[in-house]
Amino acid sequence: MKLDEAKEKFIQAWGTLGTSWGVSRTMAQVHALLLISPDALSAEDIMEQLSISRGNANLNIRALIDWGLVQKELKQGERREFFSAEKDIWKVFRQVAKERRKRELEPMMQVLETLREVEGDRRDRNTKAFTESIDGIYKFAGKADRTLETLIKADEHWFLGSVMKIIK
Repeated sequence: MKLDEAKEKFIQAWGTLGTSWGVSRTMAQVHALLLISPDALSAEDIMEQLSISRGNANLNIRALIDWGLVQKELKQGERREFFSAEKDIWKVFRQVAKERRKRELEPMMQVLETLREVEGDRRDRNTKAFTESIDGIYKFAGKADRTLETLIKADEHWFLGSVMKIIK
């Protein structure tokens, strides 16, 4: 397989994987392109290589910057902005976990915290079923939150060692 074909396959596969992270396919494809590029790319380079519009490129670059996965670079003598991605995949994984936690788990924990204080007779069947369900979800979400916090703070060697212990 030639390099150009391999790059295209990787970009497409990463785009598909990105939808599992909760990001758009194009956003993940922009990230993939920047991951495999040895040098920072301009928005024009990204537009050309992915055949996307300027607006689409700019929107997705800004989103990747917001996620903490892409950085803006300035090159002396250039008026254009250039962008590069973190190449350390462990750092990428941790950043994605951190963002998903912030965007998904933390808001849900806040809602569940509020719902745990529902008014009503705790002996009533409907109230009891509701509060038991909410409490169970809240406890599970709390464990998930602590697990994510551990992963975010962990270093790669600890994580891989832990996974290997589970597999054995």
